Order: sequence, then structure tokens, then C-alpha cells
Amino acid sequence: MPPAMTDILDIWAADSQLSNEDYVTVDFLLPTGIYIQMEVPREATIQHIKLLLWKQASTYPLFAFLGEMESHMFECVNQSAVHEALEDETRRLCDVRPFLPVLKLVPRNCGRAERLNSKIGTLIGKGLHELDALQDQEVKDFRVKMFRISEEKMQRVQMMTWMEWLQSCFSPQLENGVIDGLQEKLFDGALKVIMHFDQSQVRMLLFSSFPFYVRACVIGKDTPHLTLVHCGMVQAMFEKELSAIGAVVNRKTSNPPLPLPPKRRGPSVSVPGRLGSVAPAPEPVQVRAGLFHGTELLCKPSVSTESSGRSEHVWNHTLDFDIAVCDLPRMARLCFAIYAVMDKVKKQKSTKNGSCHHYPIAWVNTMVFDYRGHLKTGDNILHCWSSFPDELEEMLNPIGTVRTNPYTENATALHIYFPEYSSCPVILEKAAEIARSSDCLPMVFHIELKEIMERDPLSQLCENEKDLIWTLRYDCRENFPQSLPKLLLSVKWSKHEDMAQLQALLQIWPKLSPRDALELLDFNYPDQYVREYAVRCLKDMSDDELSQYLLQLVQVLRYEPYYDCALTRFLLERAQTNRKIGHFLFWHLRSEIHMPAVSVQFSLILEAYCRGSIPHIEVLKKQVEALSKLKAVNELIKLGTIKNARKTKEAMLTKEAMLTCLRQTGFTETLSDLHSPLNPSVVLSGINVEKCRYMDSKMKPLWIVYNNKLLGGDTLGIIFKNGDDLRQDMLTLQILRLMDLLWKEANLDLRIVPYGCLATGDRSGLIEVVSAAETIANIQLTSSNVAAAAAFNKDALLNWLKEKNSGDALDRAIEEFTLSCAGYCVATYVLGIGDRHSDNIMVRSTGQLFHIDFGHILGNFKSKFGIKRERVPFILTHDFIHVIQQGKTGNTEKFGNFRQYCEDAYLILRRNGNLFITLFALMLTAGLPELTSVKDIQYLKDSLALGKTDEEALKQFRQKFDEALRESWTTKVNWMAHNVAHNRS
Repeated sequence: MPPAMTDILDIWAADSQLSNEDYVTVDFLLPTGIYIQMEVPREATIQHIKLLLWKQASTYPLFAFLGEMESHMFECVNQSAVHEALEDETRRLCDVRPFLPVLKLVPRNCGRAERLNSKIGTLIGKGLHELDALQDQEVKDFRVKMFRISEEKMQRVQMMTWMEWLQSCFSPQLENGVIDGLQEKLFDGALKVIMHFDQSQVRMLLFSSFPFYVRACVIGKDTPHLTLVHCGMVQAMFEKELSAIGAVVNRKTSNPPLPLPPKRRGPSVSVPGRLGSVAPAPEPVQVRAGLFHGTELLCKPSVSTESSGRSEHVWNHTLDFDIAVCDLPRMARLCFAIYAVMDKVKKQKSTKNGSCHHYPIAWVNTMVFDYRGHLKTGDNILHCWSSFPDELEEMLNPIGTVRTNPYTENATALHIYFPEYSSCPVILEKAAEIARSSDCLPMVFHIELKEIMERDPLSQLCENEKDLIWTLRYDCRENFPQSLPKLLLSVKWSKHEDMAQLQALLQIWPKLSPRDALELLDFNYPDQYVREYAVRCLKDMSDDELSQYLLQLVQVLRYEPYYDCALTRFLLERAQTNRKIGHFLFWHLRSEIHMPAVSVQFSLILEAYCRGSIPHIEVLKKQVEALSKLKAVNELIKLGTIKNARKTKEAMLTKEAMLTCLRQTGFTETLSDLHSPLNPSVVLSGINVEKCRYMDSKMKPLWIVYNNKLLGGDTLGIIFKNGDDLRQDMLTLQILRLMDLLWKEANLDLRIVPYGCLATGDRSGLIEVVSAAETIANIQLTSSNVAAAAAFNKDALLNWLKEKNSGDALDRAIEEFTLSCAGYCVATYVLGIGDRHSDNIMVRSTGQLFHIDFGHILGNFKSKFGIKRERVPFILTHDFIHVIQQGKTGNTEKFGNFRQYCEDAYLILRRNGNLFITLFALMLTAGLPELTSVKDIQYLKDSLALGKTDEEALKQFRQKFDEALRESWTTKVNWMAHNVAHNRS
């Protein structure tokens, strides 16, 4: 049983047993070498425990050597297996919850910096000693820069007046000039790295191609590890290959046309890699490598020779790439796939190539240039990932992370060697600014350009179209500045001249709106100058707008190959000047810190944020502690319900155990008077234990109720989930919030209820409880004694609204219902939200209808026995129409208004279709189960009818509307089955 569970069970037992059970036995380790074991009160503060220890220690030898009591403090190992100094001695032992009941007494010889490090490590859930131990110069340089910037910021904060400090931390009304000024002071100059190279390096860049040497050996038992090591005769091999390289370069009389860029691939899955058994008999193993810029393949991939053997595979082979070093883009990445070559494979994940099958074993990516801009040289050890995304071309995964697998013990290790071109670092030459005007072309080509530029982001460009865009690039700048993404897809990134032209063009490109600039942060646009341009555009965002897109901006950090980048600095600066943004940045990062691919990156950003926002640490720390308490209570409930699944009486005791825990002083104090993680503007004051409960679903979510002083005594509820991934719900609710904003901008308020939802950890998080609301199922079941008949009672919903409202209030409630029903009909259709039954559609007493539980989106509808359970494009039942028509069958005017609301809402979303596609595309690497590839996003393009005229799109929507009406009886049948099943359970 976990220590946290033991702690809760012990506390629960404490109230029902003798008073001597209120004590716990603790081992104390003294700096004099003396060990003392004694019982102390669970509820005692650390200061009181120290007094008790001092009295006991006075009877032991060497007591005189301890010195003053105030000059000592306790240390322990906490529940996160992190070393923690217990400096705050007003805390109680039951709040500290050490991993084991062992406290070490140490002299207070640590300074302010050490105490701060301990707090930050505890807060972010990753000890800073782990970052200290990393032998990575990039990590060290980033931390040094961030430390210096944070120190300067905190010094400025200390010199602020109270009003200045409040405005800096809490006001969303900062002028752009102030923000830009702060950013310039914080980052410009401090983070610039100026590098020089001599003429010999320039010549090397111009005439050297890019060879790559590889030799490998596979070792291991049942699951062998693949290890590639460089050849011993490095200099001899380099000289031998140089002539061959020269021959390749000499044969290049012209630049061949680039292949079409591969389709966008699914995200990498950040799980520990392991080389699985590929066959009972040894099979040949090969390595494939490709050079990419984004998803564009820069030249033909290179494949090693086959190597056979039972326990060892060895290569002596050079992988050459037909591209000159001077033509390598700064953000070029080298992608590897390791696979077995097999004649007969029954595995589904195998891919066929000619007469052979390739069974993927592992993949890994690395940048060609390091974070300083130096071409990599020498040995590199890359620990691989074994989980392959679907639909990879040639098994290469360019969209995957460039971080190596941190679980090195069980990961395939790929040792590679980059040759050295000179004794000095080779630095990519900065592209010269070459100004050219667009070629004069007939007007027909300009008309074609306009048609291309109006396409949605998912539309593929053929080579002729790319050439046309590039030729008319200055026309694009003048007439279609928002088309910059399509221009970037038309650049030949393997040509130094094209890159030079683009860099010059970016200097004079008009600033895009922040919404349009978001697309430039997609993986398809990895160039650092492009991304810096995008961030400059994002600086025009208000704090509210930045909060709207923060979820995507955090996910986009996964695409950044280096820790120090424009986006990281932008997010940190804005977070440290507005606490609300800082709050959500903290939780978005911390909720995914357990993922190996981003663990170090997100830890570094969290550390940098905390160092620059020291006053915020204690606020966040209390939230972390509160969530830890809730998780412990949830684990107690799960344990109790598993043991007593068939015993109603014992199950009731489990609920009582939950309430007993919540009544404990340690729990009530931790869970009270804290800023809500869902909304930091709301203070959760006192927990109302008697109204708390757990919900009857698989993961036993906690329903926690607060008496909120700021709401005039009204209660406020939150749901804590442990075991469910809330990130897909969080994304869907964010999009609903955006839809609501877009409709309101067009003067259409459809009364959407985008309640709060926040992932706070590995498969855990919080959901806001919407007050005064009931599910459709409960409303129907309350009105009927027979569950099977309840779904067909069309008067139940209207009668319920009449009970809650009378007179003019009823008319307002029906109007609220009409507007909100129209909004959710359109939203659920466009987003393809599935699994719509009567328990995840709710209605407030004020009439607002809203949907909950978004486990199925983008057309992933549930099916049973191969038959789709949902056959309607959206939910529009006859009882809904009965309410809209005010209970009057012939009230066609009200229904006509409703239909018009739906059509207007649909057309508004269509006008913003590119924005929705961009936001979903930026989430591709998040690892959401139903958003793994561009094929999933294609659903949005189809539902919004992008590429069609408004008239054609409206015709399509009207057909879907009529279909929803015509097939609503199937919804009723499904709801009947759901009600019966629910009633039985």
C-alpha cells in the first residue's frame, strides 16, 4: 500500500480508537551520530516536535555538541522522493507526510539560494539536483541565463511600489509598449550569442558535402540493445571518403526538383523505448537515415547495409547525403529508423518494401547543428524510442522529438559519429540579403495565385503551384501577407539562395495578426527566423487573448529543438508580468512533466518561472499540497470500493471514511483558503465536508463542495479526477470558449457554458461544477416511474423548466434554451463530438443547455458489433423542439428563429475555419488518443465545408439539420437503452 494511503488509513483509525493512537513513532537522526526513536503527536507542529526532541536528546551523550536549538532544522524525504528541508516549522507532521517516519536534524548552514532550490524542486515535482546532475552544456547554459534574468527581475520587483507591483502581477491592462519595453530589458542582449567564423570555414561550407559514418553492434539477452559506435580509423576514413564526396558534388550540374513534402505524420508517443523480439531466429537489421527540414525531405534517405547475427550486428558503412553543408538549413534534423528485414511477418506494424517486410525496432532524431549553431562533430549517443506513430513514410519520424529517451537502461542506444571538417567549429553562414523583384507574369497567373492563397491549411501544393508562389513572392507580400505559411512551404530549403531570399523577405514582411501568426509555430515551419517573426507578431496579443491560446503555445514548445528560443522567452516574460498567465503556464507544464520527451525541457521552464516569480511559489505550493490530499482520499475510496464492491453497508462505510479524512485538521486546513487551480481569481475558502461525496463511476471522482465567502455564502463545487486524462476535454472546452468568443464578436450570443477543466498531473485534474444544473436523464427519470418510457416523454423537459421558472422568467429560460441549443448543435457537429447520451447533456435552471464529457471528438463515434450507435450529425430531439416552440406544435416562428441561429453560427465558424485547423494541428504531438494525425483534423475541413462557397456549405448544413430532425428517434432509442442500463446499475 502506498505511504499516502497508509497515512490516511491511520488518521481515519485515529478518530475511532484510543487516544494513544494519535501518536506516531519517528526515528530522529542527530548530527552527533546519535539515533533517537520516540513517539510524537501526529498533529504536532515541527517546532513542537523539535522541542520534544531537544528535551529527549538532553538525556543522551554528546548533547552539549548540538549547540543552540534555533540553529538546527529537520530534513526528510517527501512523497515525491525529493529531499526537502522543513524550514517552515509551523507546519504539522501530518501535513509534511514524509516518505518514511524519519527526520534528520541538521545545522542551518544553508543559505537563501539552497532554501529556494528546495522549494522549487518540491513545487515542480522534480528535484533540481536532477537538473544539476545532467551533463548537458545546453542545460547548464540555459539555467545560467535564466538565473541571471530572474535575479535582475526580482531586483526590479523589490524596487517597485505596491501599486506598481500589483499592476505588474495582476492587471491584464498592460500597454503593449510597456510589455515590449520589459521584454527588451529582460531578454535583448542577455540571450544573444554572437559567433564568428573565418574565410577557411566559409570555403569549407561551400564545397563540403555531408557524410555520416556509422558502425554498429547489437548486444543483449532476450531483448538486445542496438549500439552504434564510430570506426577506429577516423582520419583514414575521412580522407578516403573525401574524394568520393567530391565526385558526387562534381556530378551535380543542376539542382534536381525536390520531391513533394511527405504528408504530416502523427505525434511521437513519449514512452520508454525497448527493443522487442523481432523473430525467433536472427534477422538482418538495417538503419535508415533521412535529413529533414520540418516534414520536407531535403535529399534522398540513406540506408545502411544489412547485418545479420544472433547476438551482434556490426556495420562498417558510411551514410552519405547528397547535399552540400552550405545548403543545410539551420534547423535541419537527422532522423533514424532501425528495423529488421524479414521475409514473412505476421505483425501488423510491419511495412512492405518490394519482396521483403520491414519490422520497425526503434527511432530517434537529432539536430545537425547544436544549440550554439555549430555543426555537430564527433561521437553522439542517442537513446531511441520504440513506439512508432502510424503511417510513417519509410519509418522515419521527423515530427518526433529530438530529445533522446531518458530511460537509458532499457532503451536502444545508437552511437553515431559526425566527421570533423576543420579544427575550428563549422558555423552556418548567415544568408546574405539578396533583393529581387517578382518576375513579370501574365495576369492569369496572378488570378491562379489568389485561388491558391485562399485554400485552407490542409490543402496540398503541387510543385508547379509552389514555383508560382515563389516566383510571385513579392506579390504575396503586397496582396496576401497572411499567406506567408504557403510561401514557406514553397521554399526549397536545400538551396542556400532560397533561404537567403526568404530571410531578406521576412525583414520587410508586414506584421500578421496574432491569430494568423499562430500557424507559423506549426512543425512545418521550423526555421528560427520564421518562428522569431511569429513570436514578434504574438507580442500584440492581449493577456486575455494569450490565455485563450496558451494551451497550444505550451504544446508547441515540443517542436522547439533548443531550450533557449524566442517562444520560451516570450511565454516566460508574459507569465512573469501577469500572474493569471503564470498560473496556467505552471499547470500546463507541470501536468506533463512526467512525459520523458519533455521532462527536462518543461522542468527548466518551470524553474525559470519560479525564480522570476518567487512570491507566487507559496500560492502554487498550497494548490499542489491540496491536490495531493485529494489524490490520497481518492485512493482510499478506490481501495474501499474494490474490497466492498458487493456490500452496500461497507460501501457506506467507505463514504464515511472519506468524510472522516476530510474532517481531519490536516486535510481541512490544506484544502481551505487556497486559490482555485481552475481559476486563480477564485479563493476556495472553507470546505463543506457534509456535502462532499464521491461519484459512482470507475475512477470514483471526488465531488468537493466549498462555502465560498466571496459568493455571498453560495456553495462552489469542483470535481477531482484521478485516473482519467482530461486533456482532450480541456482542448474541447477551449475550442467551445473560442467559438463563444467568435460568435460574440459577430454580435451573436449563444449562451455557451464553457466550464472550467484543468489537467494537473498524470491522468488527473479538476472540473468545475456548474451550479443549478441537471442532466437530461435525471429530468426524464424524475418525471416517469418507468426508465424505458422516460426518454419518450417529450413534456418532461418543458415541465421541469416551468417548475424552475414562472411568468416572464419562463420566457427568458426558453429563449436561453433556444440560443444555447443552437450553439451546441453547431459546435458538436463541427467538432464531431460523439457519445452523446442523456447523462452528458445538462440544463441549468435558467434554461441554458450544455454538454459535458468529451471523450470522443472529431467523428470518433461509438459503435457496437460494428454498427454505429450514433447516426445523427448532432442531437436535436423532439422534446428539445417542444421547448423551443414553447409547447405549441404550430409555433413555426420560434423554430424558424432557432434554425436561423444555427445557420448564422455555422457561417461564422466557417469564416474562422483556418484558425480551428491551426489550433488542432498545434496539438498533434500532445498524445491525445483521437488527435494523432492530419487525417483526424480532416474531419474539421469536411464539417466546415472548407473549399466550398457559403451557399454550398449552407446547403450541406441544412441537409445535416434535416437529417438530425428525421433521425432523432434513433437518439431516443439510444437514450432509452442508456436510461434502463443506468437504472439497473
